[in-house]
Amino acid sequence: MALTIYNTLSKTKEAFKPLIGNQVRMYVCGMTVYDYCHIGHARVMVAFDVVARWFRHSGYELTYIRNITDIDDKIIRRANENGETFQQLTGRMIAAMHEDEARLNVQRPDQEPKASEHVPGMHSMIQTLIDKGFAYAPGNGDVYYRVSRFADYGKLSRKKTEDLRSGARVEVDEAKEDPLDFVLWKGVKPGEPSWTSPWGEGRPGWHIECSVMSTCCLGNTFDIHGGGPDLVFPHHENEIAQSEAATGELYAASWMHAGAVRVDGEKMSKSLGNFFTIREVLEKYHPEVVRYLLVSSHYRSAINYSEDNLKEAKGALERFYHALKGLPKAAPADGDEYAERFAAAMNDDFNTPEACAVLFEMVREVNRLKETDLQSAATLAARLQQLSEVLGVLQLEPDVFLQAGAADKVDAVKVDALIQARLQARAAKNWAESDRIRDELTAMGVVLEDGKGGTTWRLAQ
Repeated sequence: MALTIYNTLSKTKEAFKPLIGNQVRMYVCGMTVYDYCHIGHARVMVAFDVVARWFRHSGYELTYIRNITDIDDKIIRRANENGETFQQLTGRMIAAMHEDEARLNVQRPDQEPKASEHVPGMHSMIQTLIDKGFAYAPGNGDVYYRVSRFADYGKLSRKKTEDLRSGARVEVDEAKEDPLDFVLWKGVKPGEPSWTSPWGEGRPGWHIECSVMSTCCLGNTFDIHGGGPDLVFPHHENEIAQSEAATGELYAASWMHAGAVRVDGEKMSKSLGNFFTIREVLEKYHPEVVRYLLVSSHYRSAINYSEDNLKEAKGALERFYHALKGLPKAAPADGDEYAERFAAAMNDDFNTPEACAVLFEMVREVNRLKETDLQSAATLAARLQQLSEVLGVLQLEPDVFLQAGAADKVDAVKVDALIQARLQARAAKNWAESDRIRDELTAMGVVLEDGKGGTTWRLAQ
């Protein structure tokens, strides 16, 4: 089955064909690094990490770019509050972002351009837009994009300019020709970092950053542009207007947007008190549990973050790892039906819920085979782990996951010693002592599991 992708621009699933040979060029809007990343950021990180993994698994030559916005109003305000430079703040937050990504098993993009490093390119594109009549400098240090000049404005979001104009407001200090016009360059204000430009000291507007960084890294036209659900309008709409006006070419062939994260059915926001950073979540839950929760829903659908759903994700992973436990090492089989069905699911707009359903079928078969044919079970389990790598899960040793967090709750050395004592009691047919040791371990919150590969343990739920 050929790969199809839902294109936000056309509102339909389309057969995917790279613009150039077997090369895929993908740009995703990244984080604005003024604070720690939250669970909504994790959704975008993981969703496009899975997309990137599937492209590479399928044999495409992928170039994956995800930018970093390291200069904007929030960053300037937070740095001033902290009494530090914006570079000090963003350097710290970028390092924290990379730590969070690593814990969630998110592979780093091929390039992570920073907005502050592409200011000369922004000057060049802005000047091109002025020269073509798509932008104007009213003389107050600002430069604005002339929305009325771009006939296709609104084609991504399906918004009409007349409807937008009726609700638009112009701030007192703005010198716009039209309420819809948006800023490309902001004149300097007291207490702000600035760069020298042809229009005076100032800094870039938000939208121009991505137009410049994407085309600099991938060319005027590339295959896929992605991002979070809140970026369709105005950010991505404005990117299209800027880029296509400046280059005269199509900007991105396909547009992909991840779904929103809701917390217990409500929109996540600090005002509602349901706002969680990735770090806060990972203090309570294993990173793979959080990742599995995110990949078990389709990337375009809204996902409900809740304690119940996290417990369900944990239970699902425990079921997988129990099936993988106690098996000998084996090479995965080729050409099996499961792999074909997994591929069909992923080629259907990266349908990870259906792909997970295939993995669950494999788990049932692994458990069945463990009773009769351990080697065949191991071969199928190796294939299961190979496919799961696309989703970024099930790559740990089973006991590493199943005993995660045990060190904070039990003495693992004592547990292992008791297990050995129980094995000796069983070998001596001292069933009373064997049962006593099991009861002692149960009281410690330890669950024993006897199998052909020996006795293993995990913490009770």
